[in-house]
Amino acid sequence: MAYKIKFGTDGWRGVIAEDYTFDNVRRVSQGFAAYMLAQGGSGKWVVVGHDKRFASEHFAAAAAEVLAGNGLKVYLTDGSTPTPVIAFSTVHLKACGAINITASHNPPADNGFKVRDETGGSIHPAGLAQIEAAIPDSLEDVRIMPLADALKQGWVVKFDPAPDYIEHLKDLIDLQPIKDAGLTVMVDSMWGNGAGWFAHLLAGGKTRVIEIHNERNPSFPEMKRPEPIPPNIDAGLRATLANHADVLIVTDGDADRVGVGDENGEFVNQLRVYGLLAYYLLEIRGQRGAIVKTLSTTGMLNILGEMYAVPVHETGVGFKYVAPKMTETDAMIGGEESGGFAFRGNVPERDGILAGLFILDFMVRTGKKPTELLKMLFEKVGGEFYYDRIDSHFTGNRKDREQMILQANPDNIGGLKVLRLITVDGFQFRLEDGGWLLIRFSGTEPVLRVYCETRHADKVQAILRDGLKVAGLA
Repeated sequence: MAYKIKFGTDGWRGVIAEDYTFDNVRRVSQGFAAYMLAQGGSGKWVVVGHDKRFASEHFAAAAAEVLAGNGLKVYLTDGSTPTPVIAFSTVHLKACGAINITASHNPPADNGFKVRDETGGSIHPAGLAQIEAAIPDSLEDVRIMPLADALKQGWVVKFDPAPDYIEHLKDLIDLQPIKDAGLTVMVDSMWGNGAGWFAHLLAGGKTRVIEIHNERNPSFPEMKRPEPIPPNIDAGLRATLANHADVLIVTDGDADRVGVGDENGEFVNQLRVYGLLAYYLLEIRGQRGAIVKTLSTTGMLNILGEMYAVPVHETGVGFKYVAPKMTETDAMIGGEESGGFAFRGNVPERDGILAGLFILDFMVRTGKKPTELLKMLFEKVGGEFYYDRIDSHFTGNRKDREQMILQANPDNIGGLKVLRLITVDGFQFRLEDGGWLLIRFSGTEPVLRVYCETRHADKVQAILRDGLKVAGLA
């Protein structure tokens, strides 16, 4: 019986040589091709790119061969390319969709298959279900045109996506003041696709960019995985202190997510980064427009929305929900708890490069370092917000555990009164201080995630402990 391929929130991921094989990549590519053809894509272009993981360029070539075999033309990147650059290229080249061979922030043994629509953003869950349903069980049902033939006949064209993306950035941000500011910027590209980008974009001025982990190494030394959170970024934080840098900018394996460290070598969690980015756009750049946020990110956005009279839309967790909502509302910014942020004028896709540049621009325009920017933000929203998260493996039936959570119906959590329960994605208990507890199941593994945000630093662990109790894990 053929291995059953299941799509998660952003596509398909698996363990290389175990379930992530060339044959299975070809099967998934056939499912994607069938979906594109059903959308009227015959003879249209698809962008295919890849990251720096083991054999990613070869998996990308295999996907291109299948697309060409199905009558779809392919723009194949000539090297490893950040996910946001692939997304931009999809729109810029008027392609009908994209495939990105990447496992993003997953452990070294994994690889993945991200899919995008003509907007460069995530495909809606209904579309993902159609792709999954179209994946054939047998290679006999996969149409393949050998890459050499496809290149010769013009069905596959290799291209460098960087120049057009860099020109596009100039419409979104003026890089010259950042170049002239004389900052020392530490950049950790986590052995991934973000390597070299900040150094290139900010070259030619007084600002100095120091990079670490900027070579290809699929084993990701000094980190468990290329995810921009501690302890994976601890080496970057130490390097920030050692080099007396003004800020640390971290991009994950495919450079669609961003992490930030302050001038003291302390991590700035992504909920606070989202608050900073929204505040920067509203206050410093004077922009107005909707804010799209997942349930698992900060309540500071709701406060900023009220202050600046802009709507705030909450979605389920994952950019497959954020991207369509951004397109629908012409949102100013959209983001999630994991450090993925998208911006109006760009594409509805996470862009760790642009997000990092906006943080630098915020520093330059205000003359403040990250700790001072946070102080500004907290003064604006009426105090500090604190966040933490616990991921726990669980056994047994998920439905039974969901019923247990519903039946728990706590009046208070961590000593704070529960105001209401929201079940858009998992179970979110809204608390009296404006904070929340979220209990949510992973879509790909037997893991239950317990997140919280609160105004009370001394209540974070108590809230999380109560969340584990509600979930039957403590």
